[in-house]
Amino acid sequence: MLSLFIQILFTIFIVIDPFGLVPMYIGLTARLKSEEKKRTIKRAVFTAFVILSLFIIAGKWLLLILNIHPGSFFIAGGIMLFIVSLEMLFGQANRSKVSSNENPLEEDEDERTSVAIFPLAIPMLAGPGAITTILLFTSSTHSVVLVMPMLFVAVILTLTAAALAMGASEYILKALGRTGVSVIERIMGLLLSGLSVQFVYDGLVKLGVLVKVIQ
Repeated sequence: MLSLFIQILFTIFIVIDPFGLVPMYIGLTARLKSEEKKRTIKRAVFTAFVILSLFIIAGKWLLLILNIHPGSFFIAGGIMLFIVSLEMLFGQANRSKVSSNENPLEEDEDERTSVAIFPLAIPMLAGPGAITTILLFTSSTHSVVLVMPMLFVAVILTLTAAALAMGASEYILKALGRTGVSVIERIMGLLLSGLSVQFVYDGLVKLGVLVKVIQ
């Protein structure tokens, strides 16, 4: 039982990668006030927890009902991440916007902290990798009654680590300054573009469209 929990915790922690979110979080919240950043972290972590909890409880049956392959999540997440990466590379101001209707003349606090939902909560925290990992464990040969509590604990611990890492990014921001943040944005955008393409590729492999090449 302990070995199974360690395996679940390790896998989810690596897939979500709480500390790897820090550079992107700094770039996405560079223009927010201190209180807005705290609210952004809370909204992102809470939203991610709700989404991941939904898939822990009903993900297996939801996919069966809708006839959705887990590989589809990798493709959808990859497309979303690629859009974010392009905006980071070109330094666009409103990376959280998805339409002109979401770009008001004067943003209120909810608009300014909307990055908590996309892309922090979705797809960075509750992304295709995390969702698929949960689906794999709930679909394993182990008892669902045994696996579900372990998944909940693992998700809570990982999201807590992510919240702490993003909260400590204030010190990183002070050390780097605006120029440093701008450089990080470009570098992370470049890396994120490659990661997003990899997500799409893995999704196509899982769907059987492509054959994975082993080098």
